[in-house]
Amino acid sequence: MSEVILSSQSIRKLLAAGNGDSALLYLCRAAELSDVLTGFTEARLECAENLLRQLGLDERQNPRFQEADRRPEYTEEDVRRQMELPRSGFRQMVGEVQRYLGRMLSTEELKLLLGMVEYLGLPGEVVNVLVHHCVERSRARGAGRMPSMRMIEKEAYRWGDARIDTLEKAAAYIQNENKKQSRQAELCGLLGIGGRRLTPAEERYLQAWSEMGFANDAIELAYEKTCENTGGLAWKYMNSILERWNNQGLYTADQVRALDRKPAGAGRKGGYQRHGESPSPAMLNAAKQMLEEE
Repeated sequence: MSEVILSSQSIRKLLAAGNGDSALLYLCRAAELSDVLTGFTEARLECAENLLRQLGLDERQNPRFQEADRRPEYTEEDVRRQMELPRSGFRQMVGEVQRYLGRMLSTEELKLLLGMVEYLGLPGEVVNVLVHHCVERSRARGAGRMPSMRMIEKEAYRWGDARIDTLEKAAAYIQNENKKQSRQAELCGLLGIGGRRLTPAEERYLQAWSEMGFANDAIELAYEKTCENTGGLAWKYMNSILERWNNQGLYTADQVRALDRKPAGAGRKGGYQRHGESPSPAMLNAAKQMLEEE
């Protein structure tokens, strides 16, 4: 059996997601042991694959809707035709979306909804869940207003690329997003951030630190060091600290402090200076004292 090497970042992403099926699927693919997955139902396998896509761990992922793509230009007649179909699922979906948003949709907005169904291939019931998710996310972020249809369409493209086209996949996706938001709120509390909305750049920093897997006390320690050296929360400076700790495999405050307490010459046999190495300040001071005593 060939050796399988997993990066620490991949492992931390899987642990943070807390989904056993996705972790097992990732390991089986890495080891090329597809026969282990014979007990997975099709729906169970799809949910696991979907989460791996969200985590950026599905190497086979091939997005169907690149940024350069453009949806077809739907007309008012296209919308009217869908609305007038007997037992129109589209008409029912529009009614639900309008109820979520608390207003009537314009013809242009109806065209966007039609694109989600016909172009992105999302069933009406999934679109309803998507819109509800966008509304709840805006409320949680304190946006103070409903999301626009353009914002909802942008999220729909993500769902289309990730193949979130069943209620089961939508539920798994939203559960993972809620975990991210909960962790983000927790980190904001540690950093003393409240009463305002994070910028996209700040959200990316917090997400990166979450994926690295730092304990709360390590985040607090990095924040303290940042404030001591910069006078406040400097995101780029704090990120450089945490990236260095991540590269060193330090994820708790105790691990960082243990390294800080390690003598400068620790790990050097006998503490002697190596050939060609510049003398340390301690060595220079000792030599100076010896000369003065002479």
